[in-house]
Amino acid sequence: MKKEGKFKIKSEFEPAGDQPKAISELVDGVKAGLSHQTLLGVTGSGKTFTAANVIAAISKPTLVIAHNKTLAAQLAQEYKEFFPENAVHYFVSYYDYYQPEAYMPVTDTYIEKEAQINEEIERLRHASTQALLTRRDVIVVASVSCIYGLGSPLEYEKVNMKISAGDTVSRAEFIRKLVNIHFERTNADLTPGQFRVIGNVFEIMPVSEKVIYRIAITGSKVDAIQRIDSVSRVVLEDISVFYLFPAKHFITAPSEIERAAKDIKKELDEQLELLDKEGKILERERLKRRTTYDLAMIREVGYCNGIENYSRHFAGKLPGEPPDTLLSYFPHHADGSADFLTIIDESHVTVPQVRGMYAGDQSRKNTLVEHGFRLPSAKDNRPLKFTEFESRIGQVIFTSATPSVYEKEKSSRVVEQVIRPTGLVDPEIKVSPIISRGSYPGQIYDFIENAEAVVKKGGRAIATTLTKKMAEDLAEFLKEKNIKSQYLHSEIKTMERIEILTAFRKGDFDVLVGVNLLREGLDLPEVTFIGILDADKEGFLRSDTSLIQIIGRAARNVDGHVTLYAERMTGSMERAIGETNRRRTLQLEYNKLHGITPKTIIKSIRDITEGLSREHKKVVDSQLALEEEKFKKNPRKLIRQKEIQMNAAVKILDFETAAILRDEIVELNKRLTKELEV
Repeated sequence: MKKEGKFKIKSEFEPAGDQPKAISELVDGVKAGLSHQTLLGVTGSGKTFTAANVIAAISKPTLVIAHNKTLAAQLAQEYKEFFPENAVHYFVSYYDYYQPEAYMPVTDTYIEKEAQINEEIERLRHASTQALLTRRDVIVVASVSCIYGLGSPLEYEKVNMKISAGDTVSRAEFIRKLVNIHFERTNADLTPGQFRVIGNVFEIMPVSEKVIYRIAITGSKVDAIQRIDSVSRVVLEDISVFYLFPAKHFITAPSEIERAAKDIKKELDEQLELLDKEGKILERERLKRRTTYDLAMIREVGYCNGIENYSRHFAGKLPGEPPDTLLSYFPHHADGSADFLTIIDESHVTVPQVRGMYAGDQSRKNTLVEHGFRLPSAKDNRPLKFTEFESRIGQVIFTSATPSVYEKEKSSRVVEQVIRPTGLVDPEIKVSPIISRGSYPGQIYDFIENAEAVVKKGGRAIATTLTKKMAEDLAEFLKEKNIKSQYLHSEIKTMERIEILTAFRKGDFDVLVGVNLLREGLDLPEVTFIGILDADKEGFLRSDTSLIQIIGRAARNVDGHVTLYAERMTGSMERAIGETNRRRTLQLEYNKLHGITPKTIIKSIRDITEGLSREHKKVVDSQLALEEEKFKKNPRKLIRQKEIQMNAAVKILDFETAAILRDEIVELNKRLTKELEV
C-alpha cells in the first residue's frame, strides 16, 4: 500500500507578475484532462516556481525531465527547497565515464565497453524507484536516462523484504534472503548494499540511503529494529516495520535464469544457422565462442560481462518489445494509462534529445550484430522509441522560452509567462548593416563603438559569431584596439570556460566573443550590450529560436540592448524581433500600470565559480585552518562531524558542499595518519 501524501510548497515569495495567471490556467488544463500544455516563459520569469505551484495544486507524482545532469541537479535542488516535506529525487545516468561497446568495420576495430559507476548516483536512483513504489508525494527530476532499460518494477517490488518486530525467522534463512536480493556480506564498515552479522544482530545498509538498520534476533524472533546513524552510531529511531528493497534493479528469480539460458541458446543456434547460410564463417565463430562462454557464466554464477545484452530473455519479453524504464515505476490507472504528471524542462532542447536516442543506439547495435559480436536480441536492450515514450508519459507540461513546432502542435493550450516578478523587460533591438557605407563603419567598428560606450558606464558587451575562427580573430582584433577581450567556444575546457566567465563578470576584461554556447544557460547580469554578427545567415545558429535565446542574455540588466547586424531581414529575424517587441510592449504596459521600476539583477559572482577547482581548494584550506584547534583536541571527532555534514549535504543534493567536505575529510585523514606514524 502506497503512503498517501499531499504536496506542500514552501517559499518566502508569493506568485507575482504573470505567475498567478499561468498557474491557474495550467492547473485548470490538467484538471480538464488536457494531455499537453506549454508554459512559454521568458528568461528570468520563474518557470520552475510556477511548475512547483502546479504540482502542489494537482498533487500527483511528477516526472521532471531535463536535457543534462547539471540542469537536472539544479532543478532537483530547487524542487527540494520548494517541497521540504515531500520526496524529491534525482535520477540520472550512474556512469562517471561510459564508452559503449562498438565495432568499426572500416578499420576492423572492436571497442570493448568501459564504464565507471558513480555509487552515490546509483544510490539516488534506487531512492527514486523505492519512493515511487511506496508513496504518492514524489517528484523525480531525471535526465533522458529515464528512457533507458531499468528492470521490471514488478520483480523489483515482488522480492522486497518486509521485516517486522515479532516476525519468526532463522539466522541462516535471513542471511540467505539477503544474498538472494543481491546484498553483499562484509565484516568491514558498511556501504550501501551491504550487511554484516554480529552474533544474532544484523546490521544492514539499504542501497537507497546511508543509514544502518540494526535488527536483533532473540531465539527465532525479531526482537527489535533500530535505525542508526552510520557515522555517529546514534540511534535515530526505534521502528516496528522495515521494508528492504533489492540492491539491484535487474532482478531475476533463480527459476527464470535457466529458462533465459535456454532461450539464449535457442537464439544462438538460429543465428549461427543464418550466418552459415550467408557464408560469414568468421562472424559465426566469433558469435559462437562469445555467447557459449556467456551462457556458461550465467548458468554457473548467474552473471556475465555484458549481461544487459540478454535483458530481453531475462525479462521474458518478445522480440522488439520495449524495455521497462523509470516510467514503468510511476503509478498507472487500472486501464494502463499514466497516473502522473510530466514536466519537460527546456523542451526545445530536451524533446529532440529524447527523440534521437533510439536511432543512435540501434545503428551501433546493428553493426555489432551484423559482424557476429552480439545476438539480435541485444538490440532490445535499448532506449524507448519516441512513440513509445509519448505513450508512456502522463499529462505533459512543456516549459521553454522558445518552444518548437512540436510543442506548439501537440499542446491544447499555450500559457504565456511574459511578465517577470523583477519588472525587468526584454531588451531594445536595433538592426544595423554588416558592410560599411558612407559614414557607417560596418559591423565590427559599429560593435566596437557600442562596446566602448557601455564599458565606460561600467557594463560589459558580448559579440556572437558564426565560427570559432572568427571568434578568435575578433577577440585578437579587439585587443589590438586596446579593448580588453577574450573568446569562448566549445574547444575550451570546462574549467577554463568557468574561469573566463568569472573574470568577465568581475571586469577583468570587458568584451566576450563566442559562438553557439552563449545561447543558453548563462546568467550574466553585468551584460548591457550584445552584438549578433552576421544575423542574416539563416541556419541553426541564426534561427528565430537561437536569436531569441541570445537576445534573452541581455534581459537581466535594465540598460540591456541588442544589435543584429544584417544586410537583409530574414524570416527568423522578423519572428525573433517581432516576438521580443511584443513581449517588451506587454512588460512596459504592466510596469506602468502597477508603478513598477525595473532593477538590474544583483547576483554574487561566486555563483558561477562554485565548481572551480582553484576556488574549491581555497575553501577547503581556509576551513581547515579555522578548525585547527578542533583537530588538535580530537581529530577523530572532527572527522566524524565532517562525515555527518557531508552525508547531510548529499541528502539534499548539495553536491558542491559535499565535495568540499569530502576533500576536507581526505586532508584530515592524511594529517591524522602522519601524526600516528610519528
